[in-house]
Amino acid sequence: MTAAPLVTLERDGGLWIATLNRPDKANALTEAMLTDLAEIAEAAQAARVFILTGAGRVFSAGADLEAVHSGLATSPVWERLSGAIAALPGLSIAALNGTVAGGAMGMALACDIRIAAEGAGAFYPVMKLGFLPQPSDPARLAALIGPARARMILLAGARLSTEEALGWGFFDRVVPRDGVLAAAQELAAPALSASAAHATTLKAMCRVMV
Repeated sequence: MTAAPLVTLERDGGLWIATLNRPDKANALTEAMLTDLAEIAEAAQAARVFILTGAGRVFSAGADLEAVHSGLATSPVWERLSGAIAALPGLSIAALNGTVAGGAMGMALACDIRIAAEGAGAFYPVMKLGFLPQPSDPARLAALIGPARARMILLAGARLSTEEALGWGFFDRVVPRDGVLAAAQELAAPALSASAAHATTLKAMCRVMV
């Protein structure tokens, strides 16, 4: 029996949906999963809307702890992935079906919009674990929620509840747990119906260089 892929991709015209599919391990990321995601994001330069989500009740627990000590925590593939998402000319949406933690914060930060399920939280325990975050993450985080709050997460190890993440601006909207993907698709509809040139021009006008 063939095992299900740990990252799946659905394409419907200009809409691409990539799903982390390791719910039994809280979608903990292996290097192979990160490489698959990076390749998908690089190919998605032609997509009108790119949605990133997860299966189960956790978006991602971050790096697979069994692989961390073999160098995964400092692999350049993390930055390759977040850079590819940030470079997308189309709209990118993180449909966070649950808590986002550790290195998985990078891919969420690189998206244009973050929709979260009720009960989802966020934390990035690099201080506790003794690793540095991906190079671009601190600047993206500070640009999104402010330098002091970025330090709260990275240096003081703050774990954000749903309410805090929404109030701080890390989450842009919170929806019922079973409605995250539908909410992301609803937000995607205007970009999918507009001309590609119009949508990409509007996104470029909103871009903050971090």
